[in-house]
Amino acid sequence: MTALTIFMFAFAYLLGSVSSAILVCRLFALGDPREQGSGNPGATNVLRIGGKLPAALVLIFDILKGTVPVWASYYLGLDPVYLAFVAVTACLGHMFPIFFGFRGGKAVATAFGTILPLGLDLASLLIFCWVIVLYISGYSSLAAIITVSLAPLLTWLIQPEYAMAVAILSGLIILRHKENIIRLFYKQESKVRQNKRK
Repeated sequence: MTALTIFMFAFAYLLGSVSSAILVCRLFALGDPREQGSGNPGATNVLRIGGKLPAALVLIFDILKGTVPVWASYYLGLDPVYLAFVAVTACLGHMFPIFFGFRGGKAVATAFGTILPLGLDLASLLIFCWVIVLYISGYSSLAAIITVSLAPLLTWLIQPEYAMAVAILSGLIILRHKENIIRLFYKQESKVRQNKRK
C-alpha cells in the first residue's frame, strides 16, 4: 500500500465526516437534525424539518462526498481493490464523523455517490429500485434497505471486481438501519408522504 493510497483513505474519511445535514440546518437556522425528527442527519430527515431546498442541498453534497474521492482515486491510478475501499472509508466518515462527535447518518446517499463512477447503468438501476419501492410503500427507509440489499448483486452483474466492497457497504448501511427495521416490523415507521402532508 502506497502513501498515496493511505492519503486517499484519509481524504475520503475526512470529506465523509463533513456533515452537510448539520451544516445546512445551521445555515437555515433549523437546529441540529440529530435532535429532531428521526434523529438521522440525512436528507430525508432534513426534508421533514426544513423542506425541499435544505433537503436537496444535503442530498447533493452527501452524494458528492462519495463521488469525489472515488473519482479522484481513479484518476490517480489506484488499484481497483483500493479504489473500492476509498468508497468504504468515505461512508464510514459519514457514519462516524470525526468533526461531529462520531454521531453521523446512515450513508445511503454517500454510498450511492461512490457507486456513480462505476457507471450510469448501475446507478440508474439503483435509482429505479429506490423510486419503485418508495412509490409503492411510502417508506424512505424501506426503499433504502431493499436497494442496498440488491446493490451487491447488481454490481456483480455489471462491475464484478467491486461487488465485495459494495457488499461491505450494504452490510454497514443495513446495520445503521436496525432501528428503522424494528419500526417497520411493528408498523411504527413514518412515511414520507405523511410527513409532507403534515
